Parts: sequence; structure tokens; C-alpha cells
Amino acid sequence: MKKTAADNYNIYKGMALIADPIHQYAFFTVPPDNDPSETTEKDLIDSPWLQRLRRIYQLQSARWVYPAAEHSRFQHSLGTMHVAGEFAKHLYPSLRDVCKDVPSVNYVEELMRIAGLLHDVGHGPYGHFFDEHFLRQWKLTHELIGQQIIIKKLGALIAHIRRSPSGAFASDEVLNSKQVAYLIKMPEAFEGKEPRWLRLLRQLFSGIYTVDNLDYVQRDAYMTGFSLDMVDIPRLRYYTFFTHEGITLHQSGISAMGRFLNARLNLYSNVYFHRTTRALDLHLQEIFRDTVNLLFPGNPLQNLDGYLHCDEWFLFSEVQNWLAAKDGEKKKLAREWKKLHDREVKWKMAFSAEISIGRIYRGTGFSQAGDYEAKIRENLPAKLRKISFKVDLATQDPRPLNPIAEPGKRVNIFNPATGLTSPSALMEIYRFIPARVMHFRVFALNHDYDEELSCAAEKVLNFLETVTPTNI
Repeated sequence: MKKTAADNYNIYKGMALIADPIHQYAFFTVPPDNDPSETTEKDLIDSPWLQRLRRIYQLQSARWVYPAAEHSRFQHSLGTMHVAGEFAKHLYPSLRDVCKDVPSVNYVEELMRIAGLLHDVGHGPYGHFFDEHFLRQWKLTHELIGQQIIIKKLGALIAHIRRSPSGAFASDEVLNSKQVAYLIKMPEAFEGKEPRWLRLLRQLFSGIYTVDNLDYVQRDAYMTGFSLDMVDIPRLRYYTFFTHEGITLHQSGISAMGRFLNARLNLYSNVYFHRTTRALDLHLQEIFRDTVNLLFPGNPLQNLDGYLHCDEWFLFSEVQNWLAAKDGEKKKLAREWKKLHDREVKWKMAFSAEISIGRIYRGTGFSQAGDYEAKIRENLPAKLRKISFKVDLATQDPRPLNPIAEPGKRVNIFNPATGLTSPSALMEIYRFIPARVMHFRVFALNHDYDEELSCAAEKVLNFLETVTPTNI
């Protein structure tokens, strides 16, 4: 029977497009005209928990260095959803070959898309800074909070979704919010109860290249203006597949992986660890925990509804009001926040060097900034030993320490000449990727003593380089 115009129109029902500077266009599901009550991805995207991510910037301090980098966690989450769906569709045939009990392709696609969409739903203001300087006191991470939001606040919505952009699930399939939560972070006490196909899919959220970092590396590079073409996702995706050993990369995809790892390395050097970004973070460290403890007291898991308001817009508004507060502590904090918001850079770089992390593991270096500060102070002229300065250690980690020993970070390499799959080829690849380094910087309140601080820092580094580690 010949198709009519109405039949052709059906392909647009229940679907919509998102325009995106990185991925051009991305699909998402919406209720069709004939069933406006259907639960779709639109319901999740429009939920308060996802809309909250519009008010949390992707780059916590680097946006004050790169003026165009005003993108949010919300944009990145949509991009990750798209990348996850594209990988799911491509990988499904090889996943089915390895795991015969895998659900339908449409189910797997949607499970991956929702996990990509929600992987950052637990983030607080200033992203990973919030984890390190606030959540850590509760032994929490944004992923642990995200898991609770997914299960307790969004679980009912997730369970009512019945299709992916590619089509409907099998009649007996129902999305499980606990599977979504598992994908964004494996439980600490993993008992192996999850099906193998789900464990294999989790490698796309925790491996060397993931649906998360493939989006943010491109997005951050584009939005900062640092580079417009850094990652070849289509090639990397095309040469990725599942074998019984797990996630596997065809030898022809090695160049794309190397390009991605180098792109990530360059972003750390030039954006995330830019000297002014780190200087702003040093200032932020002085006031962040005290501020957030006043705004959001208590364990966030005990007040998830309150966490809905935990974003950067709320923080900005509240600390602005504190400028007129009678409370002395609040007023003092507000004045420091005003300096940050006005981009008054408190700490100025006096010295910079790069040191190998291997030095620390060999016993010829310190792992804590305070240890370096104490040694530098000892090497300053006596009259300057009370000046204010800080050492900043920014660890750049473009590759795992041992890609063979870390199953979660491992990708197997398939050699078409031999037909063999092995992780050992990774070592050869990693020989051409720069080693792990630490950006060692000394910051002071002004540039008055740059020469003296530099001399003292160089003495400390040179001395440590000559130290021979012992087993004593």
C-alpha cells in the first residue's frame, strides 16, 4: 500500500529536537498529540531536578578566566544523554552477542540515555569543589546524592517511560531506576547481583573514555574557545565494541583514543588548571565550607527536598543579602564573596613548575601542599618567613596509573591481524601519552617577593630531587 502524507507525518509524532553547538541536533521523546498524558524524556528534562542544573555552571572558576564559558551542567547533561544513546545503539549487537539475556535494543538505548541525562543530577554549587569542600564531611559525593534523587524523587517518572527515540520497549520491559543509579556509580558493596550486560554498560560511565567525558571535553573546549575540533567521537564509537573481555577498541580506533586523551590533557593544562583558575579556587577554599554550612546545614541526604534549592543562583542571592547582615560572620563572608564575584583575584602567582608524580611515589616529594609550604618558609630570608603565601598542587591525570591493573578503567585492544583481544597493547599506546604531572605553583598576596619565593621554591624542589628514598 502506498504511504500517504499522514503516514510520513507519523515519524515526527512523539519526538522533538534539541539544537546543540556540539552535537548539532539531538532527539528527545515528547508526548504525542493523541496521548498527551504519556510519560517521556520531556518530563524528566522539565523536572525541577534537571532544571536545577541550569543554575550550576559546568566550569566552577574557569568561567571567570574564559568569558564565553557560561555553560551549565544542564547543557552537558543533555549532551551526555545524546552521546550515551548513540553508543548504546552502536554497541547493542556486540552486547547481545556477549549477553544473551540483554533486554531489547530500545530498552538499552533508553536506559543509557536516562543515565547520561541524570549522571550529574546530584551536583551542588561549584561542582566538584562542592564535593571536596562540603560533601566530604558527610562521606558523600554528588554521585551518591544523585543515586538517591534518581531512586526516590525521579523513580516513578522513570518507571512510566515506555520508549526510546528509536521505538517502544518489549511489552514486559519496565525501566528500573536502580539500574540507572547503578550505571552512574557502582555501589561500594558490590555483590555481583546485577546482570552482566548491565556491568558491561557501566564501563561507558567509568572507563578511559566515557559518554560523560566525551561530551564535556568537546563542550568545554568549544565554550572556552580553546579549540573547535579536538575529539573524533564518530570514529571512536565506530571502533568500540563488546567482547567477552569487556569494552574493546579495534586497533584502527587507537588514533582516535590517543587524540581524545591528548585533548583532555590540554584542557587540564590550559583551562581547568589555568593559573588564574587555581588562584580563584584558593580564595574560594577560604570561604566555601563556612558559607555552605550556613546555607545548607546538615547531611543533604536527610533533606533531599531542601537540596533542590542548592544551586549557585541561590548561593549568590543569599551572600549578597549578607552584606547588610548584622551577623559579623555572614558579613565577613559576604565581603569575600563580593571580591570573587567582582573578579578581584586575591592570590598572585609567584612561581610555577611541573613535577612528576612519580617523584612522590619514589619518596622524593611531598603529597601535601602544607609540607612544601613549611620547607619553602624555612628557605626564605628570616625577615620574610611570616609573609602570606600558598602552595597549590594541581594533579594532572591524563591516563590511569596502571591501565592493566584497573579493570574499571581498562579498554581491551583488538588486533585484526591476530584476531586476539588483550589489554596489554595499552602499555604501548600509553608510552606516547605524557606522563602524570603535578602543576606546582606558589601564590602570594602580591608580587613584592616573587624573586625570594622563587629561589626558596627552587631550593626545595632541587633538594628533594637529590634525596634518595630508603626503606627506613
